[in-house]
Amino acid sequence: MPSVTKTLGAAALIVSLALPARPAAPQNCDPRDFMNEPLSAASSHPVWVQAIALAFPQLQILGSREFRIAYDGEIIAADPPSARAMPELIAAPTVGDQFAIAYTLSRTLDLRATPYHDPGRARHDGFLKLLYGAEPGVVEQNLETVAAGPALYRATRRHGVACQLAAALAEIDLNDDRIAPLFAEVGGSYNWRRIAGTDRLSAHSYGIAIDVNASIGGYWRWTGATEGKVGAYRNRVPWELVETMERRGFIWGGKWHHFDGMHFEYRPDLILYSRLTKGAEQ
Repeated sequence: MPSVTKTLGAAALIVSLALPARPAAPQNCDPRDFMNEPLSAASSHPVWVQAIALAFPQLQILGSREFRIAYDGEIIAADPPSARAMPELIAAPTVGDQFAIAYTLSRTLDLRATPYHDPGRARHDGFLKLLYGAEPGVVEQNLETVAAGPALYRATRRHGVACQLAAALAEIDLNDDRIAPLFAEVGGSYNWRRIAGTDRLSAHSYGIAIDVNASIGGYWRWTGATEGKVGAYRNRVPWELVETMERRGFIWGGKWHHFDGMHFEYRPDLILYSRLTKGAEQ
């Protein structure tokens, strides 16, 4: 399985040789366009709850004031946003805290200059485990391999992630000289691991994230910057790729203050939340 250990730098690629020669096509693939599909009529639920329900229709939302989320025989509490400082939210978010900062859907990196403007870095482990599996064996039995030229990525089929990734990668032009180098090497995909410097599981653990060529994407820790005081980010990822991935439900780490320019992560609820709250206008 391809992966990158981000604590060691772009040159420290740890690549497995066990990938299949040709990837299997994602099963039951009917990709969604999260940037253009109609939004359901407003309900009495808070917008963040509506976004979850729209993104993951297989889930059952229980309650009218205190919410719970049920799926596949499991139930978790879905507590609302807690209004704490962003570092605290990232360390231990509620389900609602995942929406504390709207993900910007426009072509701008201006907002990432604000310390801790990191939409999507707050991840509720219980929510992601409910969706994709609570341990490696569960996640791994649902993985599929998706190709972009020579790059092979392993992603979960649960909730259509592999389908959405395949749709996005099929739409990009690998003959484009700006895009092809991003897929010349795999930065990472499924890898059950902790986030560098923390005890929190990475999004890669759930098979919902990919990293394009690490030497091009850029990562804030490699710059020697201090947390909360990350400087400018020199973007080398074409907006056409970013917007294609967003349309299929993947947010981009290049929009974070703590930038991770190689990183794309399946968070369609954040895309829909931004649309519901007019985040595209930010």
